[in-house]
Amino acid sequence: MNQTDFWTLGAIAGMAVMTVVTRSFFFLSSKPWTLPGWAQRGLSYAPVAALAAVIAPEIVTTQGHLVSTWQDARLFGAAAGAAWYYWRRGMFGVIVSGLAVYLPLHLGLGW
Repeated sequence: MNQTDFWTLGAIAGMAVMTVVTRSFFFLSSKPWTLPGWAQRGLSYAPVAALAAVIAPEIVTTQGHLVSTWQDARLFGAAAGAAWYYWRRGMFGVIVSGLAVYLPLHLGLGW
């Protein structure tokens, strides 16, 4: 059986305490707390920014390098999804149209 040193246990306990304190801070205060207006406006863009940070590199890179050819099914699938969104504004249609373009190109042509 492996033995864990005290520094590791101390770090785990410290992180647990900090997590509990920071998450329960809002419950422990006696007066209501609201975000400033600028922070609320900024948080409305957070999901879009996070999605762009995850999806964009997946579309334009392959194994850490930029896509070097236009024959990449991901580019056409993303373009079809973006076109659908600008046309109809529906997320389900974005997924369906993107996959309808991506799958034949990827599976059929091997792009």
